[in-house]
Amino acid sequence: MTIRGDVPSERRPKVTYDAPIAPMDFEAFDDEGNSYEITACHDCLPWRAEVVLDVEDGRPIVREWHAVECPFYTDLLHEFSE
Repeated sequence: MTIRGDVPSERRPKVTYDAPIAPMDFEAFDDEGNSYEITACHDCLPWRAEVVLDVEDGRPIVREWHAVECPFYTDLLHEFSE
């Protein structure tokens, strides 16, 4: 899996600001209570992140928004669907 802070080794066209976007939720803390580091996605311009409370149990989660054709987002979809 690519770490979000890594810069791609090859040049790829950037996804534009007006591309359709979709969210993906991540844990905000590991099992010891340490927060995860959030870094911008280098593959899509509309990327953004927000911290929200889970509606079921009230715990904080990180919601990242990526362009639907962002390579990192599509990799995550494939990884979590396996």
